[in-house]
Amino acid sequence: MAAPEGLFALEGRPTAQLIADQLREQIVQGTFRPGEQINESVLATQLHTSRGPVREALQRLCQEGILVSRRNRGVFVLELATDDIREIYAVREAVESTAADALLDAGDEQVKDTCQDLTAIISDMAKQVAVSDWQAIAQLDMEFHTSFVAGTGNTRLIRIYQTLAAESRMCILNLAVAYPRVDVLVQEHQNILDLLEAGDREELHIAIKRHMEKAVEDLTGTREETEATV
Repeated sequence: MAAPEGLFALEGRPTAQLIADQLREQIVQGTFRPGEQINESVLATQLHTSRGPVREALQRLCQEGILVSRRNRGVFVLELATDDIREIYAVREAVESTAADALLDAGDEQVKDTCQDLTAIISDMAKQVAVSDWQAIAQLDMEFHTSFVAGTGNTRLIRIYQTLAAESRMCILNLAVAYPRVDVLVQEHQNILDLLEAGDREELHIAIKRHMEKAVEDLTGTREETEATV
């Protein structure tokens, strides 16, 4: 693997966590493709650091499931199959439904603060949809859902969701056609926001479930169409 030119711009001596964060972002953006090998020594040379923190960063991403370690072969970017997509979105539905309950149980002030954050994200999302910036749309899409979960203040839910968000962006950005229903993308997120703001627990659960089911339909349908043309 030849590391892309200028992949990292890290100040000072890079730590394992910083390397992992930067590498994760490069992976979900598609700089490293599914199935591509990540070479520890190449990264260490590029970062002007020892192999220790690079090895630790790769181990962290393997634990998250973003990378896969194959004995006697090396470390590779995860390749997501159709079943993986279904699993990711099923777990996302469970986590977001739990987050919805936690937010509504927390009280009006916490809901209000979260809704303010989500409103700003939807505004940015609408701007990017208008110019068809898929990278930015995918990032804002997951920022919306991550902020939704983060609003609970539950550190374990947040930590779980960070991996799901990264995997979801990998699903989206590795498809030939990213958002088959881009015309309703903002509307769907606005609906979730409105239901949270209104405190409508039952309809919020239904909206989250429907949103995830439609995403799976879009992602798996596009994948199958792409594979059929190969």
